[in-house]
Amino acid sequence: MGKVWLVTGASSGFGRAITEAAVAAGDVVVATARRVDALADLAAAHPDQVEAVPLDVTDTAGIEATVLDVVDRHGKIDVLVNNAGRSHVGAAEETTDAELRSLFDLHFFGPAALVRAVLPHMRARRSGAIVQMSSMGGQMSFAGFSAYSATKFALEGFSEALVDEVRLLGIKVLIVEPGAFRTSLMGNISASEEIADYAEAVGPTRRMVQTAGGAEPGDPAKAAAAILAALDAEQTPLHLPLGTDAVDAVLAHLDSVRSDVTTWEKTARDTAYPR
Repeated sequence: MGKVWLVTGASSGFGRAITEAAVAAGDVVVATARRVDALADLAAAHPDQVEAVPLDVTDTAGIEATVLDVVDRHGKIDVLVNNAGRSHVGAAEETTDAELRSLFDLHFFGPAALVRAVLPHMRARRSGAIVQMSSMGGQMSFAGFSAYSATKFALEGFSEALVDEVRLLGIKVLIVEPGAFRTSLMGNISASEEIADYAEAVGPTRRMVQTAGGAEPGDPAKAAAAILAALDAEQTPLHLPLGTDAVDAVLAHLDSVRSDVTTWEKTARDTAYPR
C-alpha cells in the first residue's frame, strides 16, 4: 500500500508539484485548497490517487474534521505537507496588527493546528513525516519582509523543537526553505500602506515583488523531487534550502551570525558572576 499524503495549498506552486510527484510515486494525495476547482484536472486524471478537498487552514474546526475524515477513510496519514501560504511586503512600522495576525494565522497557527491534529495518528503507528514549507526567509530576512519572515521564523522554531519530540516515535520533520521558484507566490501578495520615510529601504523590495513573478529561476517540479528524496533518505535533513539563491543566502547569513558571535565572544562570555 502506498503512502497517504495530506497537502495544503495544493492547487498551485509547490503544493501542486508535490501532489504530482507523490502521484507519480504511486501514492494517494488528499489535496486541499480553499478553492478546489483548480484541482479538478488532477483529480479527474488520477481518480484513484487524488482527492480534492476544500480546506481553509485558518479554520481549526475544519482542520480537525478533515484529518479525522482522511484517517477514517484511508486508515492513516503518512505525510503532512504544510504548504498553504502567501506573501506580504511592508516595513515593520507600516504593517498593521491585523495584517500581521492574518499572516501568522495562515503560516503558523494553521500549520501548528494541523501538526497537532495528525500527530496522534502518526504516534499510534510510530511512523510519519511532517513537511513544513518555510522559505529562505525563515533563516534570514531583509527590509520589507519583516512580517513574512516572522511567521516563517516562528514555524522553524516550532519545528526545531518538534523534531526532538517526535524523532524517537518514528516521525520525521523536514523544513523546506526555497528561494525564488516559479510559483504563484508573487501573484498572491498583500502590501501595507506606505510611509514615505521607508521608501529608500523598502522601495526596492516593493518593486521586486511587482516584477519578479514568472521569471524566477526555480522549477517547482525539481523542488518536489528533492523533497521526496529527502523524505526517503535514511537521514532526512531538518533544514533543506532549495535553489542556488537560497543556499547562498542561508550560508551567508550563517557566516554573518558566526562573525557577530566570535567578534563579541569574549564580552558575551564575560557576563557571569565571579566564581
